[in-house]
Amino acid sequence: MKDTTTIFGIRAVIEAIQNNETIDKIFVQKGLSGQLFQELQQKTKSGEYNISYVPVEKLNRLVKGNHQGVVAKISPVQFADLASEVEKALQQETAPLFLLLDQVDDVRNFGAIIRTAECCGVNAIIIQKKGGAPVTADTVKTSAGAIFKIPLIKVDHIKDAIFYMQGSGIKVVAATEKTDKLLYSVDFKEPTAMVMGNEGKGISESVLKLVDDKAKLPMQGSIGSLNVSVACGAFLYEVMRQRLD
Repeated sequence: MKDTTTIFGIRAVIEAIQNNETIDKIFVQKGLSGQLFQELQQKTKSGEYNISYVPVEKLNRLVKGNHQGVVAKISPVQFADLASEVEKALQQETAPLFLLLDQVDDVRNFGAIIRTAECCGVNAIIIQKKGGAPVTADTVKTSAGAIFKIPLIKVDHIKDAIFYMQGSGIKVVAATEKTDKLLYSVDFKEPTAMVMGNEGKGISESVLKLVDDKAKLPMQGSIGSLNVSVACGAFLYEVMRQRLD
């Protein structure tokens, strides 16, 4: 496996796209123009690329050199296919367990979640192409290598994965404080896909409307919520507890 690679310069990013590199994120300087940039726009117009338009100061912090207004992160991992991973999980003796991340955008939280998910036997982690944390060196380090042992899947929207899970007989459960139901009341012994939300906003309302069940952790302190990676660990270990009984 290669380390996370940062490339910069419009031509270099175009060539990476043409060579089918797994590009995790592209940073573009706000207001950028020119013929070569137009060529890059043509290459990325399919919408499958995670593009952020940022001030030039951001690009200057990312790289030292003539970035020409464009910097890209090449992922150290290849992303898996949703249908293939669901089919594979359904063929196993144990009930499938998937993790859906609704725009978790902190790379260290992402890495910690991957590490816990691998320890808990999660079949695959599903993220959105846009809005979530990129796979960076910090993600790899925080995951303690687990990122290379568990399939990662990118979808256009978490809703796509929810519909596919439900159509495959997998119950989708949202981890959210917007419910009175504690996670201990949910039956996790059946095929399950757990949804975890953004660090600040939680799970989006449009996603909450689609799930089969909602559950929360009991809280006694004055702080209203846990770090998302910690909450994810609590939920996943409740799944393990039920399945080991």
